[in-house]
Amino acid sequence: MLANAIKKRLSKEEGQKGFTLIELLAVIVILGIIAVIAIPLIGNIISDAKKDSDVATARQIYDAARLYIAGEKDGKFVDTTGVTVTIKEMQTEGYLDTNLSLPSSKLAITGGVVIFTPAGQLSSVEIAPKPLGSVDASAVPPTGTGTTGIAGGSFTATQVLSSKQ
Repeated sequence: MLANAIKKRLSKEEGQKGFTLIELLAVIVILGIIAVIAIPLIGNIISDAKKDSDVATARQIYDAARLYIAGEKDGKFVDTTGVTVTIKEMQTEGYLDTNLSLPSSKLAITGGVVIFTPAGQLSSVEIAPKPLGSVDASAVPPTGTGTTGIAGGSFTATQVLSSKQ
């Protein structure tokens, strides 16, 4: 008797194929909710990574400026107002690559400065990128605080030294 009941139950299940409409709708709703939550989070992660990569580039320029001062100026901050090192100077002397660009926008860096205080502390790193097909952006003063774009970016000492946006 138990064997017959098991056979009957199995034969009913064998005849059913596929999912019901309710089950399919439930799965679609769950996937929609996950997408609504995940897409903005992924966008924020990408945006933060771009900002962090620009700060990392500013940090590399700062490190090159320190090496430049140590190698070319004997490590001396001769001026009482501090020292300003241009990116062009560092590229000319071989401390920076000439094909430098901002990772976030892929714009070529055509100018900028690293500013040190009289005590030898970093003051700021200012970068002037050049968009493709435009005039030389090195004449355009960088604007903003830790932002990059066509006009460039200015990174504070805290951002550069901590490598955080």
